[in-house]
Amino acid sequence: MVYTYFEIGKLIVEDEQEGNDRADYGKMTLNHLSEKLLKEFGKGFSVDNLENMRRFYLTYSKKIKFEKSETLSRISETYNFQLSWSHYLKLIRIDNEEERDFYELESIENNWSLRELRRQCDCALYQRLVLSRDKKGVKELAEKGQIIESPKDSLKDPYILEFIGLPESYKYSESELEQKIIDKLEHFLLELGKGFTFVSRQKRITIDEKHFRVDLVFYNRLLKSFVLIDLKIGELKHQDIGQMQMYVNYFDRFVRIEEENKTVGIILCQDKSQTLVEITLHENNKQIFASTYQTVLPSKDDLKKLIEETN
Repeated sequence: MVYTYFEIGKLIVEDEQEGNDRADYGKMTLNHLSEKLLKEFGKGFSVDNLENMRRFYLTYSKKIKFEKSETLSRISETYNFQLSWSHYLKLIRIDNEEERDFYELESIENNWSLRELRRQCDCALYQRLVLSRDKKGVKELAEKGQIIESPKDSLKDPYILEFIGLPESYKYSESELEQKIIDKLEHFLLELGKGFTFVSRQKRITIDEKHFRVDLVFYNRLLKSFVLIDLKIGELKHQDIGQMQMYVNYFDRFVRIEEENKTVGIILCQDKSQTLVEITLHENNKQIFASTYQTVLPSKDDLKKLIEETN
């Protein structure tokens, strides 16, 4: 169906390029074509959908090298459309080509449903990943998707936890936040990203007969390492970073095995001072990170402001 819609879009554009590209003519042509196709094939060929086919062709024809004898079978050899028509309707509304390519790749590789694609776009996954990458890294996002080779590659800032259902102004405890995450664990794993599996909550560790508890423990198959997450309400303090350092050291010395990489610690907080984080941690730190979280979807203006401030 997708290839057929692409070919219909191609025919519409070619008709316009014959010199009949005036708006009135285009509308009349789509109306006439819609009536004919609806009569012959049934639903799916409304004027709006024909316009979507036109836009679909204009967007993706750049990826296909056309020859005079181009056919649908030839197109399928040149470019493999692997998603549903509904996915492509969402993708063609993304103006930035690199961003669109990223979401297409991630949808294919992670088998995203349309609902999940919409959520990832709404919570600006691409923009959040772009913030921590240089120009080469941004280009790789469009060409390869999100590649996880180091702990930093898997991080986001902020994490968007709108799925837990806690209003922004609502006063809640760390234990309540943790329970909400556990209740929506599947959603949280998707927000964490690739390769994460759940291990335990409130994992007890004992040092000199004193007991401590790590809020959430995950394992990342791609990094081959444990990932510890500590939840903090309010502003991050240097004591929180020291506590996470202790948790990470414990796992490295008493839990992980020789074949596994060093443990990663992520502190999720509502507010942080990047300067405080950098001064508290070792200069060559590659294990402990602090990220903020939001319990509501940020507005496009807020995201734009965040990107501008970071750049």
